[in-house]
Formats: sequence, structure tokens, C-alpha cells
Amino acid sequence: MNTRLLERSAEILRTIRYATVATADSQARPWNSPVYSVHDDELNVYWVSDKQNQHSQNIRQNPHVFIVFYDSTVLPGQGEGVYLRAIASELSDPKDIQSARQIIGGGDAGSSEKFAGDDVCRIYRATPTHAWMNTFEERDGVFIRDYRIEIPLDELRLAEA
Repeated sequence: MNTRLLERSAEILRTIRYATVATADSQARPWNSPVYSVHDDELNVYWVSDKQNQHSQNIRQNPHVFIVFYDSTVLPGQGEGVYLRAIASELSDPKDIQSARQIIGGGDAGSSEKFAGDDVCRIYRATPTHAWMNTFEERDGVFIRDYRIEIPLDELRLAEA
């Protein structure tokens, strides 16, 4: 594994909080949503969203998602990102909701019922199955292409910790 890519992908996950979550409904119609997110030591990604948002509805129909954390603060052509294929779910178990709230920063502020029942917001968890980072190829100082290199999840978890 390329050490620079592994370290940079871990840095991106530590510092970038906004991600795009790509979903598709049961008819395979795509939808992409930016979300503020956090992750745990296992690289599970958590966010809070309105249960009626399109991506929330899509996750209930089709749990397969694709998440990108992208450093857009750099000059054009120098952007780097971490790409995660994952399985997402809307949390419903009160213990899972409370644990997620502690990771997100909600701690013990109120009941987990705030994210269940008739309330509007839900907490979502995406468990990654694969990870990649983009890199590029140059020849004689000329950009040729960009492409992705798979990052082993176990190595990424260790590097990110």
C-alpha cells in the first residue's frame, strides 16, 4: 500500500466533515446530497437528516450508498478525496441512537426519542465495505489522467486512529 496515499486518506477523514452521499431509489434513480458527518473508530459514518429528504427515503428503499470526502480547498487539479462504498441504515434502536449521538456530539442531551417516532430527524449510519483514494498520472509534467487506488479498510482504520 502506498504510504502517502494511506496517510493522506486518513488525514482527509480526520479533517473533512462534509461528505456527499450518493443514493438511488428502488428504480435506480440517483440522488446526491451533501451532509455534515462524523465517523467512529471503525469508519462508520454518521449524519442527521430529515426523514423525508430524498436521500433518507432512498436509503430506506436501497441501503447501498457511495460517500465522498473531498478536499476542495486546494488549487484546481490538486483535489484529493476518499471514496467509500457503504451500506447505510436509519437507526431505530434506542441504544444505537444514543451511541451515535455520543459520537456525533449530542451526548446525553435529551432522549433518543428525538430521532424516532413522529419526530422529523433521523440518525443514519453507513458502514463502509470498500475505500479508495484518487491520484493522478503525469508524463513529462503533463497531466494524463486521474484514477482511484483501493485503500484496504483495515489499514485505513489503523492509519486514521
